[in-house]
Formats: sequence, C-alpha cells, structure tokens
Amino acid sequence: MTREVDLAVPLRIADLTAARDPVTVLVGPEVRERVATARAFLSDVLGDDRAVYGATTGFGALVGYPGRAELRDQADNTLAHLGAGQGPDLGPEVVRATMLIRAWSLARGASGVSPHVIDALTAMLATTFVPAVPRLGSVGASGDLIPLGAAAQALRGRGYAYLDGVRLPAAEALEKAGLEPLPLDGRDALALVNGTSLTTAAAALALDSVRASHRAVQVLTCLLADLLGSDPQFLDVRLLRAYGHPGAVAVGAYMRRVSAGLVPSGKRPLQEPYSIRCAPQLLGAAEDALRYVDSVVRSDLEGVSDNPLFFPDEDLVVHGGNFFGQPAAFAADLLSMVVAQVGNLAERQLDLLVDPNRTGGLPPMLAAGPGQQHGLQGVQLASTALIAEIRRDAVPASMQSLPTNLHNQDVIPLGTQAALRVLDQARLLHLLVGSLAVGLRQAAYVGARAPTAPGCAEVLAAVAAAVPPVDPDRPLDGDVRRAADVIATVDVFPNTLS
Repeated sequence: MTREVDLAVPLRIADLTAARDPVTVLVGPEVRERVATARAFLSDVLGDDRAVYGATTGFGALVGYPGRAELRDQADNTLAHLGAGQGPDLGPEVVRATMLIRAWSLARGASGVSPHVIDALTAMLATTFVPAVPRLGSVGASGDLIPLGAAAQALRGRGYAYLDGVRLPAAEALEKAGLEPLPLDGRDALALVNGTSLTTAAAALALDSVRASHRAVQVLTCLLADLLGSDPQFLDVRLLRAYGHPGAVAVGAYMRRVSAGLVPSGKRPLQEPYSIRCAPQLLGAAEDALRYVDSVVRSDLEGVSDNPLFFPDEDLVVHGGNFFGQPAAFAADLLSMVVAQVGNLAERQLDLLVDPNRTGGLPPMLAAGPGQQHGLQGVQLASTALIAEIRRDAVPASMQSLPTNLHNQDVIPLGTQAALRVLDQARLLHLLVGSLAVGLRQAAYVGARAPTAPGCAEVLAAVAAAVPPVDPDRPLDGDVRRAADVIATVDVFPNTLS
C-alpha cells in the first residue's frame, strides 16, 4: 500500500524514509488556497513595480542589475548558471526526501510559487522518477543552489534523471513516467533552489540511521555483559541518577530493561573495562546530543527556507536569510561526533571480545579452531578500517567558512557538506554495529555462557537466526550486513528514549 503524506501537517522523518518509494502526497484545499493567495499577491507586487529579488533582479552578487524582462526567461536566468555541480549523483533516497521537503516548504504559501509547481513535485513523488543531482557544489548559504538547480532542471526535462533506477535524459524519463515538463518563471525557479532542503534531508536521514545504531549498541552492550557474566551494577539506577545527566538516566533505564534477569558469573573483575562499565555514560551523552539534533531537524522540517518571503495579509515582501543552513550545519557536526564515539565503543567492544585475555578464555579471534581457522580476524580488521574512516571525516564543517560570490556570501555554513558527510558516516556505523553483532553471535558458539537475561537471549536468537556460526571460515561481509539489518530492527522493548 502506497504511503500518504499530507502537506497540511508537519513532515516526520518517517515520511522522508517512505519517500524513497512512490508516495501519495496530499494537497488539500487549505494548502491550495494559501499558495494561490501568495501567488496572486506576487502578481500585484510586480504590477506595482516593486523590487522583488530574483523576479525583477539578477541573482546573488548581481542583484544590483535588472533581470530579464520576460518572467519565463528569468527561469533560464536563474537555473542555467547553476549547472556547475560535480561529483557522483546523490542517492535516490536523499534526492526524493529533498523534493518532499521542498514541496512542504513551498506549500506554506510564503514563497509566491505557482500552484502547478506543488502539483509537479507531488506528481513526481508518486512515480519512481528521481532527478540526477551531483553531490558537490552547495555551500548551504543561499540554500542548496547547485544541487536543487539540477533537480529543477530535471523537472523541466533538462539534464538527467533516474526512472526505475535507470539513468536517462530527463526528458525521456519524464515521458516514460507520464510526467509533463515543468514550466517555470523566475520566482518559481528561485523558490525551488533557494532553500536548505537537501541539507535537511541528509541530516534527517542520518539522524534516523544513527538513532537505530545507538539503540542497537545499547542492546548489544547488554548482550556482551551477559555473555561474559559481568555484574550489571554499572547500570544501577541510583548510580546513574547521581551522575545527573538525563541521557544517561534514560539509557540506563532502557539497558536495565534489556538486561533484566542477568545473573553475574562471579568470575569477572570487580570493575569491567570502560567499554562496558562506562557505556551508559557514553551512550547517555550521545542521547543528550541526539535530542538536540532531533530538535534542529524538527525545526527545519517545519520551517520555510527561501528568500524573499511573501506575507499577503500584511502587504509585505521581506528579504532576508532564511536560506542559511547554520542550524543543520551545527547539528550535523554534532551528529558526526556522536557517530565517531558510538562507533569507537562498538569497535572497542569487538576488540575486547576477540581477546582471550579479557574474555576469560574464549578462543582468540573467536576462531572455532585457532590456527586452522581465523574466526573474526578479518571482521575485526575491517572494523578498525571503518572506525578510522569515520574519524578521518569527523572534522567539523560548520566552522570552515570561506567568502564567495563577490563577498555577497561572506560567511557560509557548509551545512550540506556536514549533513552528507554524516550520512556517509552513519552507514559505516551501521556496519560496525553489524560487526559487533556477528562477534557476539560467534562468541556464543565458541564457548561463552548462554544469556541469563530473557531480553539478551531474544537478541542473540534473532542474530543467530540470520548468521550461521563461523565454522569453518567463510567470507563474512554479507553476514555483517545481515546482522546490522537484524539488530537495527530487533525491539526487545519499545525504546522510549526519544
């Protein structure tokens, strides 16, 4: 059944993830009325010879020069010079989420777009059509100009697009999808590109993935402690309340539910290594950071990113900077730090698990026959490479401002780079979580005790159903991906952290 998304209500991240497939986007009478009202107001303003950026003027640093006399020609004036993007095409799930966010922002009725622009976006989202959008070119300062410009051109039948996953000339893809090329004037074209919808989409999708991995590491930490026979007092409610941080309290409460019934073996040291003992503090700090990112993404999804904005009831055209993606830039950089430290925790837990000196006698590398077999040795090496890749890319983007556009854009947030970068990192974190899950499954096979907590036993059973024991050795790349997908969906108890 095709999911429905209503432009009259706030978007949710679930709407964005659903939009990777065809979705039915509802445009009710309230939305149509406010879009039509703003469009009529724009016509009145232009009839009064009032200056409107992008409709009567040049763009960016050339705002002091008049634009083209014909409104239709202004679309070419807007979009042609933005055809400068480079690099590989963005993934279809990112582009389609971007277009849904753009439709929602324009549907607020503050952008002065033609109603048929909203209709074209919603029609596109009901098909498998995806504009081919180059990754590189946006600085997130006047919105995601160059990537959104490529998307707008594809909707006009120019450039390239994907249909059913096949890259085609955009005009051909439109025809095969049953879509008409989108006619635009200068205001329509500028409204399509002058917002941070790509940045918001990438940040939201990354947040969704990191949330799943964050929860999975909580669950796997409990399973690790149970397989080793650790004393669960590191999760004690009094201990974590005394710590005073809301995230740690919330994480500890969830981990106690997962590990309820865990019986210590009595054979472990008084204090476990930090990768177990300090997990609620680390993951709790991540939870506090994720709550901040949640709030930024929610505000972006409910806001209007464009310039200028039109307020018909007050007879106002207001020029400003609502296309400036600084909030998402800060949030994406913070999310990158969360990914790096949660990923580091998962990698260190796997390192502990393959070391017989710290597990109390499990075979090295969890090999079923050490020497004749090598168990998790390749997976652990790959995990080291994954966390190194995440760390290498963790330098903040949001403070790398460079002046550009004849110093019209003399400060820039670089939120697009931050958001796309952390989306890449989130995918690597997913694989690190899968690597740890495979290690825990193998530990149970080569001699770790059976879980004593029912929740931990349920988690182990879910992973074991998807990943056979490593005996004899085999390539484990597919097992890591399967385990990552399984543990991302296992829900021992409803997670109420967020």
